[in-house]
Amino acid sequence: MPSPPRRTEVPPPRPPRGAAPPAGSEGENRLLRARLVELAAAAERNEALLAKTQERELDLLRAGSLADLLGRMVDGLREAYQLDRVTLLLNDPQHEVRHLATGEHVGHEVLAHVRHEDLLDAMALALGGLAKPWLGARLPAEVVRALRANGVGGSYAFLPLPRADRRLGVLVFESRDPARFTADLASDFLAHLGVVAAICLENAINRARLTRTGVTDFLTGFHNRRYLSARLREELARAQRTAGAVGLLMIDVDHFKRINDSHGHLAGDVVLKEIARRIASQIRSSDTGARFGGDEFAVLLGGGRAADLERLAGRLTAAMGASPVPVGGESGERVTLSIGGALAEPAPDERDYRALAERLMAEADAALYRAKSAGRDRYIIAERVAR
Repeated sequence: MPSPPRRTEVPPPRPPRGAAPPAGSEGENRLLRARLVELAAAAERNEALLAKTQERELDLLRAGSLADLLGRMVDGLREAYQLDRVTLLLNDPQHEVRHLATGEHVGHEVLAHVRHEDLLDAMALALGGLAKPWLGARLPAEVVRALRANGVGGSYAFLPLPRADRRLGVLVFESRDPARFTADLASDFLAHLGVVAAICLENAINRARLTRTGVTDFLTGFHNRRYLSARLREELARAQRTAGAVGLLMIDVDHFKRINDSHGHLAGDVVLKEIARRIASQIRSSDTGARFGGDEFAVLLGGGRAADLERLAGRLTAAMGASPVPVGGESGERVTLSIGGALAEPAPDERDYRALAERLMAEADAALYRAKSAGRDRYIIAERVAR
């Protein structure tokens, strides 16, 4: 049986050399090339953003204190990401973090961008729960009220700060560019930054609590005797370098036992807190107020002179005599103070600052005893200078 004739495949004709490919194929190529350029640009942006985010995370991890961390969060992140404003909203209903930050002398320009909110959960609910960062330009009314400030008029990124089953707060990034933060942008890097910031914030708060526990009197909020002793040695060393002096006032509440016996110990606590408040209202930010123990207080003046001690002691006695302290009665309780003061001028070859500090406290305490023996409600500044 003869075999069937072989079928010959004829290839399609090739376009002439130099001729353009079909229009459809060229259009697809252009789209693919454009898409590749977009993907390459996106990859480059993501790589740059990842590097910047990692750098910022390391910067936050390097913070040595709560004050340092807040500055790095507010100013550092704003500068690094070239934002118009960064605000930290804290879940701090008892304002504990605010007190800790104030105790660490956080600058007013930083504190102006740290807000202590009681209703962060309501704000988070308005932003879809804030299980992940929220990005966009139109803010819900609840969020505008929580921010308590006019926005910059562009776009926003809200980064939750999660720890375990709670939210420490929210970092708010603001840009005047309405396209900077949009809902379709990936937010993985920002979410990771929020987690790292939350860990740093929790650690800084815990460190501040431990520090405050060790050097703070919880009743009055004043520093305690341990802190005063350390500060006194530091001021003596500084006074030696500058050929200056250090002043110390020892303060005793007159007839405090009578207040406790008449009104009870809770009323006595009220009196001690009010005394601390009035002392704090009269001293400079560079001075150090402390509860020395029981009903005794102390004020350390760096660079003080005898005239400075006298002026401050006069202001303190006047502040206490200005009005009674309310302790339950209609007229309150009139409280007076006895104050003794002394100066120390470290010699150029002084090395035992602890011993000099003890001599200074002994001189101020002796002056306080003379003020009490002379009838109380007065101050005496020692003429002798401790050396």
